[in-house]
Amino acid sequence: MKREIILTEGGSNSIYLPEMDETYHSTHGSIQEAQYVFLKNGIHRVFSSELSVFEVGFGTGLNALISLIHSSEKQKIHYHSIEAFPVEMELIEKINYCSILGEEYKNDFFKMHSVEWGSAHQISTAFSLLKIQEKIQGYSLNEKFYDIIFFDAFGPRAQSEMWTEEILAKMYKGLKKGGFLTTYCAQGQFKRNLKSVGFSVEAIPGPPGKREMTLAWK
Repeated sequence: MKREIILTEGGSNSIYLPEMDETYHSTHGSIQEAQYVFLKNGIHRVFSSELSVFEVGFGTGLNALISLIHSSEKQKIHYHSIEAFPVEMELIEKINYCSILGEEYKNDFFKMHSVEWGSAHQISTAFSLLKIQEKIQGYSLNEKFYDIIFFDAFGPRAQSEMWTEEILAKMYKGLKKGGFLTTYCAQGQFKRNLKSVGFSVEAIPGPPGKREMTLAWK
């Protein structure tokens, strides 16, 4: 599948898939969106000293990078991410996140992409990463294990099979009681599917360019 690097608002990169007419991040700002949806309305909502995150769609590694930057001795993060079609390293090397977020994170960013899939790696003192190269349809999450799920699949228009009750039931089982799923998506059918598998759904103001986003609580 052909991938092209594009520039989003604010100067940060994303990737465009011509065959699907889909981008990996919002064209209104990839870093802005990630920080709003997955940091401000994700990690910042958990106050424990150690937390576990499951991400659907490792993609460019942006969500993992902002999570690593946030992690510290005061809050350690165990980050698990599933991706069926990893982005080629030659594209990753051209992405400019670290020129915006801090050049001191470049080695960690490349390390996240270069470490072996299928086993956990300590990327920094407070951030560990497990990458799973598999389709979510055939994967079972550890039950009652995660504090947060970053649901960052391509949108329902492009990948409707990712937003079904079957997939969302897996997410529900994987969360601890009181855990939650955060996503940029606010589609009505998606929210109905969340409710049907047991989630309590909250619509909140969205990142730049989106009226709403969704939080779903167990």
